[in-house]
Amino acid sequence: MSQQQTYANHRRFEPIQHFVVMPILLVTWIATVWQAIKFPSLHSVWVAVLGFALLLLANQVRAYALKVQDRLIRLEETLRMQRLFPADLQGRIQELSPKQMVGLRFASDGELAERTREVLDQNLSGEAVKKRIQTWRPDTFRV
Repeated sequence: MSQQQTYANHRRFEPIQHFVVMPILLVTWIATVWQAIKFPSLHSVWVAVLGFALLLLANQVRAYALKVQDRLIRLEETLRMQRLFPADLQGRIQELSPKQMVGLRFASDGELAERTREVLDQNLSGEAVKKRIQTWRPDTFRV
């Protein structure tokens, strides 16, 4: 990434997934449903069902990749927090939800403890904590 990562630009689009595969599958499914309505038969209905299944499959594959990424982030951030936190905060790491951990991964080492205290005391969402980060720690290995 040539530009510095911030809250405003941290979301990532996977061009092939978001702009090629999913639109093609969505248009295909709509076309097969239209075909099944216009020319009803077992075959046309089954092709529409198959088109929908392919759309769901593509979505599910993406969801699995993101879930694995979230699990890795949770592991990485737990290890980072164990290394950086004072003793009183280390005992509270397990109170963080996966979404909160995902949000905290962008906080620099210097502000991680402070942001974590805010998350725990105010039960902030991952999005809310990202908005509070002062010194952004980029994550360029995202899926």
